[in-house]
Amino acid sequence: MLGILGRGPLGRISAGLLSGAGAGRAAVLAMASGGTATGGSRSDDAPAADYVHDRQAFLAHYDGLRDSVVKDEVYAGTPSFATEWLSKMLDYNVPGGKLNRGMAVFDVVKSIKGKEAITWSDVNKANTLGWCIEWLQAFFLVADDIMDNSITRRGQPCWYRQPNVGLVAFNDSIILDVCIYRILHKTFASEPCYLRVLEVFHEVTAQTAHGQMLDMITASPPGERNFDRYTMDNYMNIITFKTAYYSFYLPVACGLLMSGVEKPEAFELARNILIPMGQYFQIQDDVLDCFADPAVLGKIGTDVQDNKCSWLICQALQRASPEQKQHLLVSRV
Repeated sequence: MLGILGRGPLGRISAGLLSGAGAGRAAVLAMASGGTATGGSRSDDAPAADYVHDRQAFLAHYDGLRDSVVKDEVYAGTPSFATEWLSKMLDYNVPGGKLNRGMAVFDVVKSIKGKEAITWSDVNKANTLGWCIEWLQAFFLVADDIMDNSITRRGQPCWYRQPNVGLVAFNDSIILDVCIYRILHKTFASEPCYLRVLEVFHEVTAQTAHGQMLDMITASPPGERNFDRYTMDNYMNIITFKTAYYSFYLPVACGLLMSGVEKPEAFELARNILIPMGQYFQIQDDVLDCFADPAVLGKIGTDVQDNKCSWLICQALQRASPEQKQHLLVSRV
């Protein structure tokens, strides 16, 4: 849990993430490619105290998971151009973010079990769960970009704006979601936590979809002048469901479940701590959407143009005079 509760909104900072390679990184890179660091055999139950959990080590797990999806038996007989599309789509949308959500799962497991008790099996399973969260975010973002008519994401054109993609991206977003449950089945079907992991992914997906619905139907349609729904209560509902659960609660819940934690009060405590952090994160994101340099933010903010119920407009309406509110109504058309 330390990684997600550390400095900054999501707990990790980029400086120094790639320092301190050591034997741990060599081992995990070898494991991801199907071998071992030394060329010999290594038990999954062997201690992994020398594992260095950084961005590079986490990314080392991605290729194997992508290949397992592309070569999944459910797609047997599919033409090569389809598997090439699937592989390209996954590479474009899944691994390009900050990866804070996914990397936090291992942080939670290590915090509960202790560094000396961590095995290579724990490393593999925690990072697999982490990548499932990154897959989930990719599903949300691809769909969200279509709905918002967004221009860029993570410093590159949105997937649906790529040549020959268009609304095929809508089906691609569904495939991204489906991948999660194929990966979970292959890795966790025989684990005691499997059912609860499935439940928490479904629960958080439902909460996030509900938040997206609130976000879309609260915003004034183009050409309409109505701020009746632009309240702080509605805004807090939007960001709690749309962002806080999947960005902050889900990684910690996955780490708790993988570590064998079952007490409901542990998950309630996690929610009580993490949901306010997720709310703060989204408030900050609203400010950045309007004022940050797109080259630094990685996307062109469109909240104002889309008439979104954002932190900025809700705060402005609380402070504005009747004359200023009228000006806002006119200027936002």
